[in-house]
Amino acid sequence: MHPFREAVEADDHDAIHALLAEDVVFTSPVAFKPYAGRAITAAILRGVSRVFSDFHYVREINGPDGRDHALLFEAKVGDKAIHGCDFLHLNEKGEIDEFVVMVRPLSAATALAEAMGAQFERIAREATEEAERPA
Repeated sequence: MHPFREAVEADDHDAIHALLAEDVVFTSPVAFKPYAGRAITAAILRGVSRVFSDFHYVREINGPDGRDHALLFEAKVGDKAIHGCDFLHLNEKGEIDEFVVMVRPLSAATALAEAMGAQFERIAREATEEAERPA
């Protein structure tokens, strides 16, 4: 089992944070522009954990070189069932440097966009606070 999956299933946000490269690029299923950086990505993932209920991974597919992983999941956003996949790429240090999420169906993606939009002020504040903390 991939350490990211283990951390998500344990709701361990410190472990999730530690697995992200400083320069990770997060591509959201509901935003046009990718987000760059560990602070904003970690804050988005915390926001997602507040929005999703009944989240669980159903399958894990690993690339032959060990640097690419697809983690298929199911969850709910409000009363909408959502199916999705986290596509992870690891850098040479084993940190997640690319993180792409895709979800379906459209009705659930729309519900996710609305729920995350309601979270975004908090997400931005958390990311800014983290970025301003001394290392």
